[in-house]
Amino acid sequence: MRPCVRMTMRGPGRRTLSAMPLPFLTAVLAAFAFLLPALPAAAEGIAETPEPPDRIAAAWRTDRLYVDERLKASVPATEIARIRAAMKTAALPAYVAIVPKTPALEPLLYDLPTLLHARVGEPGLYLVATVTSDYWSAVEEMYRPAGLRGRTLTSVQLEDKQRLDILQDRPAPQIVRTIQQASRAYDGRAIPPAPPGDLEPDRKENPNRGPSLTDQQDRAAFVGIGIGALAGLVLVLILALRGRDHAPTGSGKRRRADRPVLEAPDVAAKADAKIRRAQQALARLERRRHKTADQLDLRDDAHRRLDAARALRAADHQDDVLAAGGALVLARQAEQAAAGKAVQPPCFFNPVHLPGTVSVNWSDDVEVPACQLCANAIRREKTPDGLRVPKPGLFGNDRQRVPYWTLDPEDSPMVATGFGALSDDLPEQLATRKDEVR
Repeated sequence: MRPCVRMTMRGPGRRTLSAMPLPFLTAVLAAFAFLLPALPAAAEGIAETPEPPDRIAAAWRTDRLYVDERLKASVPATEIARIRAAMKTAALPAYVAIVPKTPALEPLLYDLPTLLHARVGEPGLYLVATVTSDYWSAVEEMYRPAGLRGRTLTSVQLEDKQRLDILQDRPAPQIVRTIQQASRAYDGRAIPPAPPGDLEPDRKENPNRGPSLTDQQDRAAFVGIGIGALAGLVLVLILALRGRDHAPTGSGKRRRADRPVLEAPDVAAKADAKIRRAQQALARLERRRHKTADQLDLRDDAHRRLDAARALRAADHQDDVLAAGGALVLARQAEQAAAGKAVQPPCFFNPVHLPGTVSVNWSDDVEVPACQLCANAIRREKTPDGLRVPKPGLFGNDRQRVPYWTLDPEDSPMVATGFGALSDDLPEQLATRKDEVR
């Protein structure tokens, strides 16, 4: 006779139920007891997905080369092998992450090397390479051991004759070149010539082009040339660019590339976020005891730039894309100064892009700083679309949008200085023209 369990339930009326067989009931209870502890853990794992900096830093504890799972199938093993070989021969530890550029990652992209260094805490080269479609780009920072001084990575990159010739349709050429540049900045070793396979097709025949006289002269502008020496340069540049803007559409070699128009609220949101980060960096610097003279100078410079950024974000400038762009640049530079880094000029064509770490020929042999994206457009004989703003008219702003550099420089400090790309006195110019941003 099969064993059964009988339950008696009291209520309105008396009812007796025959329960399920004991073996089946025992199996159900055992399965439930086994699965119950796993359910909260699974839910916790879903709810606490690590942020990109935490995920990358955790992976670096076991391997300094991190490749996102989504890219492992698309990045050839030969590329990974080249990167590992370069990392082994580098003059300093190199931390490399290869990740896709996603909407969630993009707001953090410029700050990723700093965020990762804060988590890892070791000196070295921190490089994050990202890919969109088949276009590779990278952000990087070099951190020396405490107290050790030397050349900046940016200065080495600016003097690299082949910096604009490196292929960008696969990751290894750029990453290997950056590791070589960091090694030179760290201990002075020579940068070897790039192999022909890493060069753009039209650059292979002459890979050792030397810098022009203009290259050698204008490079000094990035380390502190005064406003007086740049006054003539600014005037020539503005006149040349205004003449270019009124030329027939088919004239000239360069063509504009179509890009989305940046609206003032979008730029303002980026500026406000950067202002908060600059405030945090300044607060950390203020908490340090026994500040050196250099640190005090950097603190004062950071305060000067941050105050100017706050002024541009005043209520009466909420809808001005020029003011929002200027605030973003100044806040970004304030954060760099407060963190003890070299203050980098913005990209002349679009200050919302990454800083202008590449020097490019623009008009009449004039060089301007540009981000890698805009530098690539110039190299392909295209005009970067740049930051486009409403064109002033007789009765207010016109609906037509034009590159900001075609406006009258007398009407805006941002135009006159290229948001600080042409002369590093934007805070002073803003202080003398408090009520003007256009």
